[in-house]
Amino acid sequence: MNASTPLSPDEIRSLFAQAMSRMYRDEVPLYGTLMELVLEVNAATLARDPSLAARLQRSDALDRLDAERHGAIRVGTPRELATLRRLFAVMGMLPVGYYDLAVAGVPVHATAFRPVDAAALARNPFRVFTSLLRLELIEDAALRDDAAAILEAREIFTPRALALIERFEQAGGLTADEAAEFVAQALETFRWHSEATVSHATYQALLSAHRLIADVVCFRGPHINHLTPRTLDIDAAQDAMQARGIDAKAVIEGPPRRRCPILLRQTSFKALREPVLFPAGDSADAGTHTARFGEIEQRGLALTPKGRALYDSLLARAREAGGAGSTGDYGTRLAVAFGDFPDDDDTLRREGLGYYRYALTDAGRADPSAVARGSVDDAISAGLVTADPVVYEDFLPVSAAGIFQSNLGGGEQRAFAAQSNRDAFEAALGAQVHDEFEIYARIERESLVAVGLAR
Repeated sequence: MNASTPLSPDEIRSLFAQAMSRMYRDEVPLYGTLMELVLEVNAATLARDPSLAARLQRSDALDRLDAERHGAIRVGTPRELATLRRLFAVMGMLPVGYYDLAVAGVPVHATAFRPVDAAALARNPFRVFTSLLRLELIEDAALRDDAAAILEAREIFTPRALALIERFEQAGGLTADEAAEFVAQALETFRWHSEATVSHATYQALLSAHRLIADVVCFRGPHINHLTPRTLDIDAAQDAMQARGIDAKAVIEGPPRRRCPILLRQTSFKALREPVLFPAGDSADAGTHTARFGEIEQRGLALTPKGRALYDSLLARAREAGGAGSTGDYGTRLAVAFGDFPDDDDTLRREGLGYYRYALTDAGRADPSAVARGSVDDAISAGLVTADPVVYEDFLPVSAAGIFQSNLGGGEQRAFAAQSNRDAFEAALGAQVHDEFEIYARIERESLVAVGLAR
């Protein structure tokens, strides 16, 4: 490709995702072990389940599997969040969904930057869960003011990255040379820096308020805190982590194991304790910081609002039973509660609990008029059309909070006296977040149109 040829946002996103993965593997070698483990589990899963392999092939999910990643980053100010929105737009990634983690003991609210149409997702579904610190939740007013001043004084983007974002916005794209430079410059925002920008005393004060607050405020950049490959069997991946001596999370977050996976299941290894240097002259010139970890996820069916309401009610039932939350016999309680959630694709589809993507079979392509004459169910029963689950591309706030908490040093299961504030988040973002249900519904509707079954 000529260096002056414009690159599409999809191509830039793929370049960035690859560069991010290389960087994180260099910074956190255990992430490389996770990648190898996931490749082995996925290969074994596909070998023993040819029908799953065929389904993934039909829905464009097989080719993207090995490259699929999501990352997470936490920023401290509206200006940082708004600039990240512009940076991700260069890569065709838009803000989808609003997540309030404060009620689960984590003082942030968040969105996910990701592609939104089926073709872009098939090309590379890279996502970044992006959280904004809620300074108003710091109870100590003086400490809150100190944190705000520290954050306001820093610049997490390189001058050249900002210039290339402006270039993209003005020109409507970047050339291959510009895109390569953009990826290199943007990567600096996500890189780990072991030097704290604050004194040890300030670090300790912020750590005491909440470990995540110290992680966001005390460094010159936000650093990517995990990068997550996708597995087809997270239970096998969890077992493999433990067999290799990796300090895995005890509980897999999300729904229980099912024949038809739904939404998102996640596990991780515990966060690394990494050396930190404090400014010259500080009496405690060195210490450690705990923030970055490795995560694995399994993605299933995207649920409709009806399906999500059922999921939320069953999850609440499992967590509230005996007031034990996600401790004790949580796995058993979860499995019992989800006995009330249908576990076969035909029922899930017929009851409108999940979104499906429709495609013509060879028989359907040979006789499209036969498809059009009947209903969706008729076409499927006649072998003219297939219905495959639309992959859930988003996140679950309870699961995200559980992962965050387990990697922030353990037991900070506090709840903050604050309500969701989507309006404030969108004001900081400088845009409205997209509705994930509308995106999934559009993908399903477009597939029905393509096979001639839209009514």
